[in-house]
This record gives sequence, C-alpha cells and structure tokens, in this order.
Amino acid sequence: MLQLEDVTAGYGSTPVLHGVSLSVPDAAVVSLVGANGAGKTTLARVISGLLPERGGRILFGGKSITPLSPGARLALGIAHVPEGRQVFAGLSVADNLRLGAFCRRDALSKAALASRIDEVIASFPDLRTRLSDPAGNLSGGQQQMLAIARALMSGPQLIVLDEPSLGLSPRFVADVFRLIGNLRRSGIAVLLSEQNARLSLAIADHGYVVERGRITLSGPGPELLRHEEIAERYLGIGHTGRSAPEDALAQRALTERLAALLALS
Repeated sequence: MLQLEDVTAGYGSTPVLHGVSLSVPDAAVVSLVGANGAGKTTLARVISGLLPERGGRILFGGKSITPLSPGARLALGIAHVPEGRQVFAGLSVADNLRLGAFCRRDALSKAALASRIDEVIASFPDLRTRLSDPAGNLSGGQQQMLAIARALMSGPQLIVLDEPSLGLSPRFVADVFRLIGNLRRSGIAVLLSEQNARLSLAIADHGYVVERGRITLSGPGPELLRHEEIAERYLGIGHTGRSAPEDALAQRALTERLAALLALS
C-alpha cells in the first residue's frame, strides 16, 4: 500500500531523514521504534505531507504522491493522528468529528455525515455520551480517542499514529492498542510510531528501527522484540544471566502474553 524509497527530509538546513525506505502492506500494523529525536515524528509528517521530502519518493497504491498536498493525501486515504492529539479544545466532540470528514464534504449529505459519526463513535464508548461537550473538557485518554475517531471520519486506508499512548493511563494505553488491532481486522493499515516499543512490536506485523534518521534494523515485530540489541536498548532489558535460547524463550512468552492481554492474537 505505502512505500517509501530513499526518502530524505529535514528542517531548514538541518537534515533529519537520510535515505529512508520502508513499506506498509494492506491491513497491516507496522511499527517504528527508536529513541526520541531519531526521526519518527519527522517521518510521519513527511508521509502525511506536512513536511516536504527533499529526495526519494513516496508511493501509495503504486502511484507517486510526492507532489500532493496534505489535503490531497488525506482525500486519497492517508490520515495522520499527530503527537499530542491536537484536538480543537473549544469545539464540541461532534464538531471535531465533523471536521474529520471535511475532505468528504462534497460526497456526504447531512444525514450521511450523521450516520458516519454514529458508525465511527460505536468504537469509542467513552465519547458517545460526550458529543456535545467541548473537546477540551475530555481527559487526555478521551482526547486521544477523539483524535483517532476524527481521523477515521475521513474513511482512511492508512492511519499514521504518532505516539498515541504518550502520557496516558494504563487503561487508555490498553484501549489504544486494542483499537489498533481492531483497525487491522477491519482492513485499515496502521503505521505506528510509539514510545512503548514492547507493546508496539508485540502487535506489529513488521517493525523498523529508526536511528539518527536511518533504518538500521527491520523484521517481523515479535522477532524484533526477541532481538537482544532491541531488548537492551529499547525495552530496558539488560543481560539476565540466562543463555541465549532461554532469553529468546522468555521474550517469546512475553510477546504472547502481551498479545493475549490485548486480545490481538
């Protein structure tokens, strides 16, 4: 579905991405893992068109989207949920959702828009009774759910999620990851940039490690989760004194428990 080929980008005279290549298949969860400042947010912005690439190209559905604006990319099926949620605090929850469908305004009647809100909100029980409330009155977790619901209003094929669990309580973190699994099952692809490397790799079909604006390692999510270097650098798991096979089995068991806990297996 989405392919990046040797993409470079940056801010002003400062380069950030250096020849990044990756792909997101249809209805797959692909995780980006890396330290703060590695380039994950920049990569998300380049994909959605908020930051222009300086080199390489981006393909969506086999066609180049490099010259397209953010609005055109959204209309094509790429929705971006930015870090920090960025809901419109002074507008109601319902109005935030309506804005999510703005790119479809010519195709949706008033009745169709109301139906679309009902369809989307079915996956967000915390929001159903808050539609008339200002978005700024919601908790951080509820605002994150609203940001994702707003993205779904555009009817995307791919959602780019940038740090969706940042600052959330354990309950809402679990809700976010369950939702990601549901999106995959419904046929929507997810590119997940997430600080919680353990959870993001546990549910990912494929993962990429981003370091200093470059892809340094990639592979199936659970396989990366068992990788010794990943465990030490991003999961806070140092040398345990176990043999390599024992460590591998322990990591596999952890992955399976996480997937079962989130009902994503």
